[in-house]
This record gives sequence, C-alpha cells and structure tokens, in this order.
Amino acid sequence: MSDPTATNPVDPAFRNASLPVGERVENLLSQMTLEEKAGLFFHTMITIGEDGELAEANPVFGIPSTAELVEGRRMTHFNVFGAADSATQMALWHNKLQELAGASRLGIPVTLSTDPRHSFAENPGTAMLAGPFSQWPEPLGLAAIGDADLVERFGDIARQEYTAVGLRVALHPQIDLATEPRWARQVATFGEDAELTGKLAAAYIRGFQGETLGTDSVATMTKHFPGGGPQKDGEDPHFAYGREQVYPGDNFEHHLLPFEAAFDAGTSQIMPYYGMPVGTEYDEVGFGFNKSVITGLLRDRYKFDGVVCTDWGLLSDAVIAVEPFPARAWGVEHLSTRDRMLAVLNAGADQFGGEAIPELLVDLVRGGEIAEDRIDVSARRILSEKFVLGLFDSPMVDVERAESVVGSAEFRAAGEAAQRASFTLLTNRPDASGAPVLPLPRGTKVYLRGVSAEAAAGYGTVVGTPEEADVAIVRLQAPFEQRDTMFENFFHAGSLDYPAEQIEELAALCGTVPTVIDVFLDRPAILTPLAEEAAAITANFGAGGRALLDVLFGEAEPQGRLPMDLPRSMDAVKASLPDVPFDTADPLFRFGHGLGYATGS
Repeated sequence: MSDPTATNPVDPAFRNASLPVGERVENLLSQMTLEEKAGLFFHTMITIGEDGELAEANPVFGIPSTAELVEGRRMTHFNVFGAADSATQMALWHNKLQELAGASRLGIPVTLSTDPRHSFAENPGTAMLAGPFSQWPEPLGLAAIGDADLVERFGDIARQEYTAVGLRVALHPQIDLATEPRWARQVATFGEDAELTGKLAAAYIRGFQGETLGTDSVATMTKHFPGGGPQKDGEDPHFAYGREQVYPGDNFEHHLLPFEAAFDAGTSQIMPYYGMPVGTEYDEVGFGFNKSVITGLLRDRYKFDGVVCTDWGLLSDAVIAVEPFPARAWGVEHLSTRDRMLAVLNAGADQFGGEAIPELLVDLVRGGEIAEDRIDVSARRILSEKFVLGLFDSPMVDVERAESVVGSAEFRAAGEAAQRASFTLLTNRPDASGAPVLPLPRGTKVYLRGVSAEAAAGYGTVVGTPEEADVAIVRLQAPFEQRDTMFENFFHAGSLDYPAEQIEELAALCGTVPTVIDVFLDRPAILTPLAEEAAAITANFGAGGRALLDVLFGEAEPQGRLPMDLPRSMDAVKASLPDVPFDTADPLFRFGHGLGYATGS
C-alpha cells in the first residue's frame, strides 16, 4: 500500500502545464497519502463567512468550519451553501479558500460547486436565491420558451458568472421527466416531454461546458440518473415516504432518453437519484447504492467514464434546523454508515455528496475492506477534472472582474427578456365589447393581490377595492399540502387542488370584477374551477412583477407553451401511470398549449 509521508520532498511535475493531463494525474496520485486521497471523495456544503472571510462552523446545518474541512479533513470539493451578498464578497472568499488549500502539502486546489443560482426558487436543499446573479425563469420556463439557442445562451451567461467567482461545477441540469404531476421537483426540469428535454439538456450542457470541457468551462453534474420523475404518489425521496420509484407502465427505458442526449453533449459528471426502483430488473436499493444501475447501466452500457457523485446525505443521519433528517439510505437502511459507504463504492460511484467523513474511508482501506487500487480509480477521475478545468494552473479569480461580470446589465436584460417570453397565456376571454381582456390598456384601474402597487403604478391606476377597479390582477402559487417540518415544506407536494375556500373567494372576486389570474407553476395546478371564472389566466415559471405587468399591459407578448399537461382533476392524476408521460385523462390544457394576443381565447 502506497503511503508517502508528509516529510518526503514533493515532485512538482504535476504543476507543469505542458505535460499531458494523464501524466500530471499519475505524478500527483503517486505522491498522495491515503488521507489526501480520501479527502477527494467527499463533496459537502460550505458557507461564505461574513465580509468574505472563511466561515466558522454552522450548527444550524451541521457544517464544520472551513479550516476543519480543508486542513483537518483534507477535503477539496465543496457545494457553496446560501446566497452571496455580492460578487466581490464571493470572489474574495473564494481566493482566501484557495490560499488555504494551496498552503497544504501538495496544494491541491478546491473545486467549488453550486445548486442553481439564476432563478426564483428558494429551497436550501435544491436551489439558491439569485442574489447578485442575473435572474432567469426556472428551467421549466426555459422549456416553455422551447428555444435551444436561448438555453445555450443562458448556459453561457451562467458559465461566465460562475467562473468569475470561482464556481466550477454546476449541480445541474436536472433532466428528469416530469411524468408524475404531483412530484415536488419538476420546476427545475424541462418538463414532461423526452424529446424537448433531451434537446434543451444538450444545449444547457454546451452552454456551461462548451463543446469540450476546458479551462473556461463549468462542469455539469447532470441529474438524476436514471430519471427521478416516476415517484410513487408523487412524493419526493428526500423523505422516507417518497423513497419508491415505480414503473407500472413498464416505461423505465423512456426516462433514459434525456441522459443519452446529455452523454452525447459530453456532460462531465452524473448524479444518481435518491429513489429506489421497484418492480424492475434493477436492484431495489437507492440509485446511489445500485451497482446494477451505476456500473451495469451507466458505466457498462453507456460507457460513461466521468465522475459519479451521489446525491447528498446517503450515509449519515443529520439534523436540519433542529429537526432530525435521516440518511437517504433507501433499501439499505439496515446497514451501518460504514457498510453504506462500501455499498456506494462497490456500486461504482466516485464521490459522496453531502458527506464529510474521510476518516471512515481511510479506515476501510486500512482494514482491507476496500482496495486502495479501487480508490485510485475514482481519484484519477476526480483529479483529472481539476486539471482539465485549469484549477492547478490558475486557481484564483480576478475580484474586480467578478463585480463587472456577475449580474451585468447585459446579462440581467437577457434574463428579464426570458422571463417575459416564458409567460404562457392559458385563457383570454372576451370582455363586454367582445375583445379579449388582455392586453390591458394603460391607465386601467387595477385591484392587486400579490403584485406591489409600486410595480404597477407605471402601468395602471391602483385602487383599493375590487368594486373600484376595471380589472383585478391576482398572483397565485400552485397549490401544495403543508407538511410537518420546515424543510419538508420547501418541497411542494401533495394534492394539486386549491382548497375549496380559496376557490370560493376567487370565484367571488371574478364575479365582482374581471380578474386576471397568474399562477406560478412550480408543478401543475388543477385550474378547472377557475378556467370559466377568470377573465384570463397566465402561467409563469419564475418571473418578477415587472415582467408580468409588461406582458399583461402588452409591452411584451406571452410566448410560452406548456411544457407539460395540466390535469383536469385529481381523480385523473391518481388514475394515471407515474412513469408514462401525457397519461392523465382529458387534461384541461395540453402540452404545447399557449395563446398569443393575436389568437384570442
């Protein structure tokens, strides 16, 4: 077993940028201690300290101090948790982090990853507030626009903003097919259609990575292999009650189609999902533990040789905001943390997402339970990507440039244009004169719910009661059920029906004044009771108030087309097959539906 000591002189050949990446990797790997190799395998959360300093421990989310992670545990891969105050703050912090890593024996640079940061979602488990970054519709909104060139342009802008502050791995795109209407995660997908998803996934990856991965790229960790859409009852496998993925339509293979497009586009990394397949030819264990899926399907069938990182928290129980959060070890709950780690390695994965226990991996190797040669296979993949991204040759970022690139006027304007374009006009009924209600004329007297009076002041005359108004504008969230814990309620799940009392209240408003309803479709909503009551219904997939008003008042044309069916009833949802797309009977609005102002209702 190789175990060079810290007192041995370091051969700096791996720092020679003129050498082939393979030679640099082998030179470095041959000098690494087992502890240094183990540090590569753990990819956990890290926070930005105040004023761009390195962070102390975060007890709320159980995150150790940065110094402990880098110096104590020799870790070099981190998912940046939380929003940034500014690009300057993030860039300064990044450089201090790279200085800390560079002071280690071998000076292996840190690779920083992030969940999506460019849209409107706010879920600490899946996405961060945009903060200083340009703000775009959610991926479901990009799918509503349906333009691969625009998606590639978005990816390129995000790439420029990410690299400016040192973010080099995107924990996205999420290319699961949204075939179960209740599933909580579909806002970050490209919808229900495999062909559209594959086309946009490839464009997204090209935007972030370029034609090939290189020094200006952001590596994409495409997820969730082999497709996380067909969840039993639409529940999410972050939680034990959502651990099963079911295929009553025998449609497992269909969910692989977008990943085939991602492989063709050269995605650098893959993340398997939490869920466990039930009733298929594959092992009934979570995909991160699943050798038949990671080795048999991903490595052998698809010949994927990039980094495979598990979804977060498969091994260790945790506490989030004082609530217990068990490891997502579905199908292997009975195993110890040690044996779960062995199962992931034996399945063929390279990194443990959301974990920070390299000492356990060291113990497994020293105890003869896993061969160091097996560790070296994954270490090569991980180190190779660091070299290809240029982190060894240029780990620091230009702080002044970061401030000028991130959230530039050009990038913000592009994001806002996409917000406007993604609005999808579902209905547009005639008013008393026989003309469609939308677009509204300037100066219209408007009663508002969910739209600020300040934003609307430049468009219409804001009044205080429906009786005074010519039209009401109401913004709604797609319905969801409240769950027991704070973290669960970030995942909007359960029934797609609005509560009866909310429908009654909205119907009364519609009976008082013509009412335009805008619905944020982070997943489908049952709009049947409102479709005949509202004067018009628009759908948005992440858009600000000004973007909405630009569309409603005719400054911009709604260009979106539904990227999924909107079911007519919950009975239809419950009767549908969760693995089969477009399977709810007689949907209220079909995939591709969307009106323009010229087409009317």
